[in-house]
Amino acid sequence: MSLMQVGKEAPTFTLKDQTGKAINLASYRGKQPVVLIFYPADETPGCTKQMCAARDDNALYEQAGVAVFGVNPGTAESHRSFVANHSLTTPLLVDEGLKVAGDYDALTTWQGQPSVNRTVVGIAADGRIAFYERGIPATSQILAVFKERHDEQPT
Repeated sequence: MSLMQVGKEAPTFTLKDQTGKAINLASYRGKQPVVLIFYPADETPGCTKQMCAARDDNALYEQAGVAVFGVNPGTAESHRSFVANHSLTTPLLVDEGLKVAGDYDALTTWQGQPSVNRTVVGIAADGRIAFYERGIPATSQILAVFKERHDEQPT
């Protein structure tokens, strides 16, 4: 069972993206939902497929008002190259030392070393985990939880 459970408060963090801009999760609280895509490495086939899917579905995330970030321990330089090579629209966050991946229970061991376990986390605007799944879930599946939560809000 995962340490992360839907309804739990999301761990806060500040990480830099590929341009050096600091992204602070707390700054989104009360404003908009966030999706974190934890992926093992830049430029690998599965990761490229996953991040290109986020790029291709960027308009759907924007329409839903959801901020999307890729997260892994790659360097800013590696992330910049990955973004440029595939015209990615998602900021890629540098999780040096895998601390944030650990906080989100998105770690595994590969060849005896800690590595990112492909995991997608949706965080509602209230700062709570709304979606948590390993692998590459469909964008429609991810966004459905935010629509459900929005529909439940009193008018």
